[in-house]
Amino acid sequence: MVNAHDRSVRDCDTEKEALRNSALTDKSAADVGGVITYGRRKSLDEQTLNDPEQLVREEREATRAAIQEPEGKDEDFPDGGLRAWLVVLGATCTTMSRRVFGFVNSWGAFQSYYQQNVLQNMSASDIAWIGSIQYSFTFLPCLVTGRLFDLGHLKIPLFVASCLLIVATMLTAQCTKYWHFLLCQGFVIGLASGFIFGPTPAVISHWFKKRRGFALGIIACGSSIGGTIFPIAFHRLVEQIGFAWTMRVMGFILIFTLTVANLTLARRLPPVTVSGGVLNLRAFKSLPYSIYTLSGFITFLGLYTVLTYIDVSATANGVDNSLAFYLVAIANAASMLGRLAAGYFADKIGAINVMAPFTCVAGILTYIWPFVHGKTGYIVVAIIYGMSSGAYVSLITAPMIALGKFASLKC
Repeated sequence: MVNAHDRSVRDCDTEKEALRNSALTDKSAADVGGVITYGRRKSLDEQTLNDPEQLVREEREATRAAIQEPEGKDEDFPDGGLRAWLVVLGATCTTMSRRVFGFVNSWGAFQSYYQQNVLQNMSASDIAWIGSIQYSFTFLPCLVTGRLFDLGHLKIPLFVASCLLIVATMLTAQCTKYWHFLLCQGFVIGLASGFIFGPTPAVISHWFKKRRGFALGIIACGSSIGGTIFPIAFHRLVEQIGFAWTMRVMGFILIFTLTVANLTLARRLPPVTVSGGVLNLRAFKSLPYSIYTLSGFITFLGLYTVLTYIDVSATANGVDNSLAFYLVAIANAASMLGRLAAGYFADKIGAINVMAPFTCVAGILTYIWPFVHGKTGYIVVAIIYGMSSGAYVSLITAPMIALGKFASLKC
């Protein structure tokens, strides 16, 4: 009887020791992911011997919460405050820089000027290649920059791209041949703009949730504000100080706006560590992700056609050159209203529900525009197209953010 009792005690002690070791092992594993705090570890030690199953349940819940809700609950988002709005200010400065002084939204002004002056010996299609390359490079680097942002890299890529954009703008002032413009204004400025653009919407998702659509609308207005002012300023400055000094003035303005952006933009949430390297294509296994990406690809095939050629088309159809030059500015001014309204209503009824009708209007106008004649018709097209395309551009990232974290996609 004594031996049996001793064996029973020893077996009980062995079982308790095994439970202690198991708890320590679980705590060490959890510590790596930061799931359990020190205070909680102490209480778990006390619970282990009494109710091991409770420990397992709590560990499961904590791990599930850490995986599914890494960015915190709704109430964890500032959705306002000085720091959050400073991030919006910096992001707005980047949209002004990459989309305006980066010559994307205002390329129509350059297309017209180059055809009549600097590159008048080149065909319109040859000159358009400069703008086309610039457009494509504004978005192509996002395949890499978005992933770099997820991995925690923001400041260094932003700083390098800012310097590259300023230098390329200054060098454009020295360009005299077609390949000079193609290299500086097409490839380099486009590439730098893309690296600046990529992380901007993602930063906003760190600071805003309930008011995210409105914040994205404000940021998108940066390109509208600059796109309104820049074609007018370009037209006036070229006449007074020449093309070279006009580009240098734009470069100095870039120094100011990009300095503000580099000082104010900041992450709030920790990096997202997902396997797959910098370029991970497994997300395309998610059907909603793939469908939305494809729709965006198709939309951007023709989204900027009107902004690129509307002033050239107006001049060719007898509209006075002094008015035609302002059509790009009019379209960008109208887009500011569309972007703000889209951001506001997206928070109320959802981004897709706002984007769909506006995109349909932009598509219809793209087909109607070639048949328009007279200054009144061109002004109407510029206003309506600016509003509708601006609404789409301002919310382009909102549905993607709403899809959830990369880890939540079935990949």
